[in-house]
Amino acid sequence: MLKEERLEYILHELNLHNKVLSADLSNKMGVSDDTVRRDLQELSIDNKLIKVHGGALSKSFHTAFDREMVYEIENKNIIAKKAAALVQSGMYILTSGGTSMLEFAKALDPNLNASFFTCSLNAAIEFSHHPSIEVVMIGDKVSKDSMLTTGANAVQAIESIQADLCILGINSLDTQFGLSENDWEVVQIKKAMIKASKKTICIGISEKLNSQQKIKVADIKDIDILITELDPNDPLLDPYKKHEILIY
Repeated sequence: MLKEERLEYILHELNLHNKVLSADLSNKMGVSDDTVRRDLQELSIDNKLIKVHGGALSKSFHTAFDREMVYEIENKNIIAKKAAALVQSGMYILTSGGTSMLEFAKALDPNLNASFFTCSLNAAIEFSHHPSIEVVMIGDKVSKDSMLTTGANAVQAIESIQADLCILGINSLDTQFGLSENDWEVVQIKKAMIKASKKTICIGISEKLNSQQKIKVADIKDIDILITELDPNDPLLDPYKKHEILIY
């Protein structure tokens, strides 16, 4: 793989998953660890990513309010409007973070009167701009990788909630491994949110479907509703319908 192809691949993976690991990149691109480190360093100098120990983070994930940097923003707007239409006044809703979640917060009906509980710093700020919803920030230590509060106290707080909906941004999803993530602490938060909710909605662009990360969040059977930018009749979504998931 040529250098320019490698750099493009790294940025694409970051756009999809917000975080990449050097070891994974080395395996997928068939190059040495030193080559990956040099590529990440170059992209960091060019201000295209945030280099961290063992990998890199997406710039758009950490500067989420700069909408020009958000990958597939128009498709995320479509997803946000579909998800917002499912929320009703009086509901208690648990949410994760991510750029799709920020668009979802913007798409909520201004007359909505509901309670949102989130571990995402950026989502909490965006929800707080709404004129009539209640926003509860679930606190504990902050993961700099995910911009979420994580840890035992956060999990315990989630377990005390009886939510109507859990709305989770997708990192990776397929019918075999289910919903998966690349951050152990984020996985524990999402597991707790699913367990505390009557229904689980997964939202994300279709590029994230049919992919896997290292750590399972939930089996495919634990997901009630899947929302992408695609028409519900798109053939790409057929395998998910076979698992009795509602598609929007």
